[in-house]
Amino acid sequence: MRTHTGEKPYKCEVCGHDFNQRSALKVHMRIHSGEKRFQCEVCDYKCNRSSNLNIHMKKHTGERPYKCEVCGYEGKYSSDLNRHKKIHTGEKKI
Repeated sequence: MRTHTGEKPYKCEVCGHDFNQRSALKVHMRIHSGEKRFQCEVCDYKCNRSSNLNIHMKKHTGERPYKCEVCGYEGKYSSDLNRHKKIHTGEKKI
């Protein structure tokens, strides 16, 4: 319900950032503590979020899940594909 009301009762005592969930504050606190719980099994990369590790792993796997429907270009990240699509719309020159 806090999402709809905008209530954010959990406040970071270090930087003052407000959160609507205690779990979000807990994850945020890793920024200040330097805790990096997630480690790559291939290299020495460490991070504080599993989502960041998933993004990092694409460097090792070569996975390119974002495909252009016009020309077949494949990108590792959605931002790569969005940037690429500008070639087809004329917003960006090749």
